Amino acid sequence: MELLITYDDQTEAENAEKLIVGKKRLASDRDDNEVIYRLFGEPSWTNFFKLGMYELPLLKDLVDLKRAGKPYDSEKHQAILTSLQFLETTYGLKIPEQWR
Repeated sequence: MELLITYDDQTEAENAEKLIVGKKRLASDRDDNEVIYRLFGEPSWTNFFKLGMYELPLLKDLVDLKRAGKPYDSEKHQAILTSLQFLETTYGLKIPEQWR
């Protein structure tokens, strides 16, 4: 399990925990006068998408438009793919070809 995301709000963190699949754990830490919630889980495209991270929902919309032959923001599409290369390196994930 890896740290996926940190929340300031307990309810938001608990709702996010329910979204992801696989092994998961929600931990709380006190930082001065604030409590923060760290969501640990399996780093997967599914979990990142369900959490709305790394602009994956937007990427899905762009890929859907591209496949349908409709106009789409190709620069934004490429920018998202470029940023996802970080996840390939960090977590050993491979960007699916159908996203390109």
